[in-house]
Amino acid sequence: MSLFLLLSLLINPIIKKTELENTKPVLSVLVDASKSISFFKETKNIATFLSEIKKDKSINEKFDINSFSFGSDIKPLDSLSFKENETNVSKAITAANDLYEDKIAPIILLSDGNQTIGNDYEFINSKQKIYPIVFGDTIQYQDLKISQLNVNKYSYIKNKFPVEVFLNYEGKENVTSQFSIYKDGKTVFTKKIQFSATNNVQTISTNITSSKEGLQYYTASINKIEGEKNTKNNSKSFSVEVIDEQTKVLILTSVLHPDLGVLKKSIESNKQRSVDVFLIDEFKLNINDYQLVIFNQPNNKFNKVLNEVKSNNSNCFLISGVNTDWNFINKQQLGFKKNALNQTENYGASFSDSFLTFSQKDIGFNQFPPLKDQFGEVDISKEHQILLYQNINGLETKQPLLITLEDNNQKSSVLFGEGLWKWRAASFLNSNSFQDFDAFIGNLVQYLASNKKRNRLEVNAESLYPANSVIKISAFYTDKNYLFDARATLEITVTNMATKEVVRNPFSLINNAYQTEIENLIAGDYNYKVSVNGQNIHAYGKFKITDYQIEEQFTNANAKKLQKLANNTAGKLYFKDEVNKLKKALLADKSYYTTQKSIIKEENLIDWKWVLFIVISLLSIEWFIRKYYGKI
Repeated sequence: MSLFLLLSLLINPIIKKTELENTKPVLSVLVDASKSISFFKETKNIATFLSEIKKDKSINEKFDINSFSFGSDIKPLDSLSFKENETNVSKAITAANDLYEDKIAPIILLSDGNQTIGNDYEFINSKQKIYPIVFGDTIQYQDLKISQLNVNKYSYIKNKFPVEVFLNYEGKENVTSQFSIYKDGKTVFTKKIQFSATNNVQTISTNITSSKEGLQYYTASINKIEGEKNTKNNSKSFSVEVIDEQTKVLILTSVLHPDLGVLKKSIESNKQRSVDVFLIDEFKLNINDYQLVIFNQPNNKFNKVLNEVKSNNSNCFLISGVNTDWNFINKQQLGFKKNALNQTENYGASFSDSFLTFSQKDIGFNQFPPLKDQFGEVDISKEHQILLYQNINGLETKQPLLITLEDNNQKSSVLFGEGLWKWRAASFLNSNSFQDFDAFIGNLVQYLASNKKRNRLEVNAESLYPANSVIKISAFYTDKNYLFDARATLEITVTNMATKEVVRNPFSLINNAYQTEIENLIAGDYNYKVSVNGQNIHAYGKFKITDYQIEEQFTNANAKKLQKLANNTAGKLYFKDEVNKLKKALLADKSYYTTQKSIIKEENLIDWKWVLFIVISLLSIEWFIRKYYGKI
């Protein structure tokens, strides 16, 4: 019997079976879950409308209904919660189209039509018909609002920073209002503004003096007009970090050279910096009056000044050249030496991508004319970073052309070559501006003139967050060799300065950085402290959460844009009380039909699983019988 069954299994015939499968069209219901819906008090109306669609028997017989909610992103609708801080209508429609690309799938869009992020949905290319349902007030009220505010994040003390504000007016009457900027309750700028039905956009540009160092908060506001319903969009907060970067730079030189004028021009392109140039024989002042000393082609006459720099741990920048006395420099124990020969060489520059001391882009260094210096091999004994390598006749060497060194909180840099004036001229020819070269010198001077010690823990956080937003903070932690350390455990402690409420959050390691997200913080001022567990290393900062909520800046539903969306997709616009009209239209539309397709399935006539089970059972029984009678 076992052999018979096995043979039957080997010749198991296959039969074909045809099945019919019916596919109903899909009805995608996209629900706007942003806070603007609750602001318009339409949450119950949306819930009722959605329930009417889902419970209708005729609709369910004709369609497979799938519901989604959306804000900044789209997700399946499990419960109605209107807490999204942003609205991306375009992304929701595109996602629905992609999901049902090969199906008949009309879209019902329940929204007020106000979008805050993403592409303009009015001109979206949708293969599916869209039926927008308007929720929210459609009456046009008079409204003044700050639509956009532009300001730099940073400013220097006693400098003026620009502020640009765009004001919009919705209404038909001529109105007058007053725009003001406040700091700590005091008015720092004010201006009267007039609007009309045709002159409904105003741009305010002003410059505000930064008189105090640190993070400064300001509020831009425009007074409400009579009959204005929404005043939450009449004000907007912004912040500026004021930096005290008054820097005095001293250049001491043994020879007159065009590089001196170039250095002075480039450094003083930043108005916060001033440069004094002296021949070494004429210098009688105190180097402690300067944040940075530049030695141009030093010789033995620099002995006294160099000793002062070393004893005071002052920062310096040394530029060598044809007239440099390397025998004198090599005796100073500066962390580098050069075995100079009595001949000169032209050195081109090659940019180093691995330079990490400060951020510097390649401004075309390899295209600049070569610098001239005495020929010889450089030996560096201190911890250093190489920004530029020497390039001799197009061949890149491992010898440095520009380096930075750090030792005991003293910063220094060395440029092995004269001829910077040629670089500035070449940079102008390449970009029609001195800006790239001046920024390069500025970055180098800013690094050298700063006495700030390099921190092993750096924290990146915004100074201003809108209300109900997710507070995203990242941190970068290094070991004692300043290499990224992925083994650490970081924690942030956030304290509300008014209520003293404390929130603690751990950091997660994501892509070579530590990141954390904090939610549900109320508006107010906060201090934070980032700590490394097991290490006495901390970083401190502060930020502010404003009352500004972008979803509450709208005065009415955008029915016009929703109407254009319906027209462009061959759909139709409905209002929240027209659910029966929508259902009749969907049921009457013959383009929404059930498709039927035949599926041919191949099946074995004999179920091989049962056959194998029976074969194993028969062979087992035979084995036990033979064993019982002693046949085995």
